[in-house]
Parts: sequence; structure tokens; C-alpha cells
Amino acid sequence: MGVDQALIDVAIQQALARFPVGYAGAAAVRLDTGQILTSVCFDPPNTTAALCHEVGAFCEANRLGARVIAAACVSRSEPGRPFLILAPCGICQERLALWGRDVEVAVAVPARPGLWESKRLSELQPHYWRNAVADAGEL
Repeated sequence: MGVDQALIDVAIQQALARFPVGYAGAAAVRLDTGQILTSVCFDPPNTTAALCHEVGAFCEANRLGARVIAAACVSRSEPGRPFLILAPCGICQERLALWGRDVEVAVAVPARPGLWESKRLSELQPHYWRNAVADAGEL
């Protein structure tokens, strides 16, 4: 099991718990054990030190020596607005590559607002830089 509605719902629950008013966002990642980890952004006063919603969960998975198999990130601008699915940014895609190119991620369906689909990391980065490096190992 990779990305499913349950993973999205856990991310939304975390977002609402951490940000009960105003903006809300969070991420949920599923490990190969089935365990789900959640995290939220780190927004210090100096924005160059900010971290994406997913980073805390990625670091926790790494600390546990666990393999991430799926990730989802959600965001809403204000109460009453629907949550949007955010595909992982380029840096988070690079972080996810630690666990291989088959990691599934939630992405929005552009033609159908509010809907999402699951894509493998390799589908988001068909021209991933490591593909050109013969001795980089397989990802």
C-alpha cells in the first residue's frame, strides 16, 4: 500500500491539529512497515532556514532505519478552504530518492481541482540527474 486516502486524511488531521486557525499544512509518510509518520514545516524568522512539511517525517524515518514507500503533503490557505495536495518540491524529491525511485507521492490532478493521484518518484523526475552518472548506483 502506497498513497491512499487514509494517508491524505492523516496529513489533514496533523495539519488541523498543529494549525487550528488560519493557514494549515502537514505531511504524512508511510513506511514499509505500514507505520505512518507526520510532520509540519519549520518556519523560523529567517526564511532561509525554513524546512518543508515532509522533512521531519523523513528525518524520523531515517533515524528509525525505516524505508519510506509513500508521501503526501497537504495545504490550505485559510479555514473553510479545501486542502490542496502539494507534490514534493525538487529538494524533497531529492530527499525521497534516498529510498529509491519507486516511492509513491501524492500529486494534484490539474484538470480536476481537489482530486489527486499517486505517482512514482521516477514519473516526477524522468530525467533525474543520477540517471546520467554510471557509477552512482541504481535509484
